[in-house]
Amino acid sequence: MKSRKIVLHFPKKVMDQPIVCRLATEYDLVFNILKAKITQKEEGVMVLELTGSDAAYRKGTRYLRDQGVKIKPLDKDIVRDEDKCTDCGACIAVCPTDALVVDRETWEVVFDPEQCIGCELCIPACPPRAMALEF
Repeated sequence: MKSRKIVLHFPKKVMDQPIVCRLATEYDLVFNILKAKITQKEEGVMVLELTGSDAAYRKGTRYLRDQGVKIKPLDKDIVRDEDKCTDCGACIAVCPTDALVVDRETWEVVFDPEQCIGCELCIPACPPRAMALEF
């Protein structure tokens, strides 16, 4: 079983359909909704963690694409500008998943996108604005 964090962009035409529920019932995928912004009049955005076999994941994501849902890995939407980062550590205090930690040897802030859930708490906490989430 593998677990992957992805960002789904839903078109307006599928807002009233149980698309995510079908991932569990028809494709044997376990989903955890990490973040969602969905309204009837706009495109919806959802951050999911999907867990299942490789075959189930391929079939489930093919189903999503067939419905017009755009899929991107979460780590492609998370941006950290290394040139702007001053390693102040303000982001570490607010990160609930330890995606941002201090390397005790170099005293630099290290970012692990695999741990990130896209909560965006680090963005306003970062004085030099080195963190961004681009949905």
